[in-house]
Amino acid sequence: MKSVYFIGSAREDLKSFPEEVRQDIGYALYEAQGGRKSWAAKPLRGFGGAGVLEIIEDYLGDTYRAVYTVRFSEAVYVLHCFQKKSKRGIKTALQDIELIKRRLKAAEDDDQARMR
Repeated sequence: MKSVYFIGSAREDLKSFPEEVRQDIGYALYEAQGGRKSWAAKPLRGFGGAGVLEIIEDYLGDTYRAVYTVRFSEAVYVLHCFQKKSKRGIKTALQDIELIKRRLKAAEDDDQARMR
């Protein structure tokens, strides 16, 4: 089983989600720890394949997302957890994409430090 690490405020953001959403996302992350992909996870566009995934949960008319990476051999990094605000389209907001990119770089740095 891989370890799970949270980058930035991802853990606190996840804790603010409704209990049912937290449980579903938690189970999907558990599957990722074991090398499996949850049915609720799909590759996040713009990140080159299946190394960065997002879990999408709909609950009482709201949409919640958790973005994580499995690019590293020993760890799953949760990069961002947020409630989708836009009611139009499914595209992830540019500010969220930029935050995910910064946190992915932080995860890369953290993983390299852990491997030393």
